Amino acid sequence: MNPPTSKNQLRRLLLQQRQQLPPSQWQEKSSHICALLQSSAIFVNAKTIAAYFSFRFEPDLSCLFTTKHNWGFSRCVNKSLIWHSWAWQQPLQTNFYGILEPLPTAPLLQPKDVDLIIVPAVGCDALGYRLGYGGGYYDRLLSSPLWTTIPTIGVVFDFAFIPQLPINCWDQKLHGICTEKELIILN
Repeated sequence: MNPPTSKNQLRRLLLQQRQQLPPSQWQEKSSHICALLQSSAIFVNAKTIAAYFSFRFEPDLSCLFTTKHNWGFSRCVNKSLIWHSWAWQQPLQTNFYGILEPLPTAPLLQPKDVDLIIVPAVGCDALGYRLGYGGGYYDRLLSSPLWTTIPTIGVVFDFAFIPQLPINCWDQKLHGICTEKELIILN
């Protein structure tokens, strides 16, 4: 079989691999990712962290949400991500994609208050690029001058960390990649 050549082919392949993980292995790999993040200086020194709620077998970060940090999560509004503060056990709603998100009434989170963004991904590469679901939400966010200086860590399972992704001119580089095996901080 030939290796995938397009983002869509690669996305399908990586999503299929992710969905085939047995639940116990998915949770074990997620726990290793959380442990690596928790032991990193970038995480420890962050006061406010923007993150995601696991969707479609993305690495589960929920064990981190009870730490001493302030947390922010996005809501999809039109073609943008709007960030809100969220604390453990506050109510959530499910959006039209099936993703959990804060209620619209939750306090807004300003970019100047965010110290770290943990970014979900279908795949990441050694250069710091990520493959998302194809909607461009994170690329639009991370290209905004208000968000460009905030450190970003993409989170994927090791099989989805590949040498090089196909990229487009609008793709935004991450500052780091975390898998269950390692946390790599890039320039």
